[in-house]
Order: sequence, then C-alpha cells, then structure tokens
Amino acid sequence: MRMSTTLFVYIARQFLFAVLGVFATLLAIIFLFDVIELMRRASGKEQVTILVILQMATFKLPKMEAEVMPFAMLFGSMFAFWRLTRSNELVVARAAGISVWQFLLPGLSIAAAIGIIQVGLFSPIASVLLAKFERMEGLFFRGQVSALSVSSTGLWLRQGDSNGQAVIHATRMDQATNELQNVVVFLYQGADKFAGRLDAAAGRLGNGVWHLERVNVSLPDQPTSFAATYELPTDLTLERIQDSFASPDTMSFWDLRGFISTLEKAGFSAHRHRLHFHAQLAVPLLLCAMVLIAATFSLRPTRRGGTAYMVLGGVIAGFLLFFISDIVFALGLSATIPAILAAWTPAGVSSMLGAAMLLHLEDG
Repeated sequence: MRMSTTLFVYIARQFLFAVLGVFATLLAIIFLFDVIELMRRASGKEQVTILVILQMATFKLPKMEAEVMPFAMLFGSMFAFWRLTRSNELVVARAAGISVWQFLLPGLSIAAAIGIIQVGLFSPIASVLLAKFERMEGLFFRGQVSALSVSSTGLWLRQGDSNGQAVIHATRMDQATNELQNVVVFLYQGADKFAGRLDAAAGRLGNGVWHLERVNVSLPDQPTSFAATYELPTDLTLERIQDSFASPDTMSFWDLRGFISTLEKAGFSAHRHRLHFHAQLAVPLLLCAMVLIAATFSLRPTRRGGTAYMVLGGVIAGFLLFFISDIVFALGLSATIPAILAAWTPAGVSSMLGAAMLLHLEDG
C-alpha cells in the first residue's frame, strides 16, 4: 500500500519537532558549559569581560551544532518513533498495509534534508564564526602573534616579539628539509615602522633561527648589500607553523577543495583538510543512519520497563558510534588509512548495521 501524503507530512512533522527539541536542549546545555569554562579560563584576565565571554561562546556554538546534530537525530528519532508506537499509530499504520520502510521514509527524508542544509548552508556560517572565536581566543587567552596564510602566490608567514615583527613570503616550502624557496622578508620595528627587507634564494628553519642563503639586504637610507648567509631569529617551529594553518572547521565547505589544491601546490600536506571535506560529504548519510539505528530500538511495542531499555540501548549505540568514529578519524588523521575510507566508514557501517537490524526484526 502506498503511504498517503497526509500521513507522510504528519510523521515528518512529528519527527522534525522531536529532533529540533532535542537539538535545542543539547545546544543550550553545551552553551552553558562553554560559558562556565571560558569564565574559568578568564579568571585573572581583566580585559576579558562577561560580554567577551558570551560573544566567544556564541561564536563557538555553530561549530558545536555539527557535533551535536547526529546525537540529536538519534535521540529525537527515538522519541518520535516511541511516541507514535505508544499511541498505537504505528500499529494502525501497519494494519493498513504500510511497511516499516514506508513509515521510516519521512524521517529519512528529514534527516537527509537537514544534513544537506547543515553542510551547504550552516557550515559556511559556522566556519566564519569559529574563525572569529579562534582569533579572540588567540588574542585573549594564548597571546599568539604569529600567523600563516597560503594563497596562489605562495605562503605568507608573520612572526613577532617585543622588538618588532617580520613578514615572510616564499613561493613554497619543502617539509622534508623545512626549506623555503624564493624568500622575501619584510622587517618592521614595532607595529608598522619599516626596518628593512631581505631577499634570499632559500631559507631553512633551524632551532630558533631562520638560516637564509644568498641574501640581498636592503635597509632604509643605505645601499643594498649582499650576504652569503643571514640568520633571522625566530620562536617558530615547524609544528607551530602547521598549527597556524586555518583549521578545516574554520573554512567554508565550498572553499575546501580550492584550499586543498593551493595547500598542496605550496608544498604542505592537505590530508587533514581532505579528511574534513569527505566527512562533510558523509553527514547526510550519517544522519540517515541515526534514524535507522533509532528505529531498531523504538519501533517495536514496549512492555513495562521497556522504555528504560530503549533509552539505554540508544545511549550505548550513540556512545559506541562516537567512540568508533573518533578512532577511525584518528587513523585517518595519521594517514594510517585513506582519508575517504576514514570519513565514510562511520556513516556507511552505521547505515548497513541499522538496515540489517531492521531487516532482521521486521522481515526476518
């Protein structure tokens, strides 16, 4: 029997309200804990006011939305299906000839739509706000002044201390030798007073110093001089340079592919960004998997005490999925397994397990 449009819309509305309710509750709890944690970190820092803390917590909230949504989908689906089962609406629908797969279609449609909207629309917004959060965190809590920018013209690196700043440009960097090619260094006293320029054929990052080779030194009001080698003090390390890259979470989904290409041309590894890109692509499938898993716990009539077992089963399933996803993602970050496999495995395996469990319970 074909499901009527009226029944489809009714189930979809029940499902959507339940998911959004759980989602809003989880976000409110996370926001409260973030505010408390930021207040703890801000103790003793007079420049960090309560308004700054609230602003930072708000900027971070959209990023947490992506992490919370799979759990909201799981528990919201369980609640919606449990309520329809308890009111015997599922029993009536089954008696009318509607299969469990038809009954799940509204929920799966909502899950896929939410996943597409989350990746295509909310991800760019969340990336902008998270970038603002990280800049404020660096300013107020870490005091970082170095930054790295990669573009089609090469890479730009800024370092600074109490004596002044240096802006370094290079066409590319060889990570095997930590060597920059075609280096230009702009030296400044304080924030904006020009102090000189260095043009080097190559530069290598050492322990607390940049070793520049074949350098033309240009100082204000002085003729250009040549030096075979030149040492520029620095507090940077390769790890700090790599950490200065824009986090994949701070980049719009639509900009990731172009940034990956630019990063690789500059001589850096884009494995972390490629992994994040495919993880974003897998979000709609992951949310649909949550609906399938929720259905295995909540679409069957519950006896006395069955609700507690349903909730416990859902919590255990959510915890196992989160634990396994973290392990697979860590393997992907370490390049132990391919990025595509690491990104798609949690969603793919969860979908297959959920479908198999439903086939066994309903059609087996």
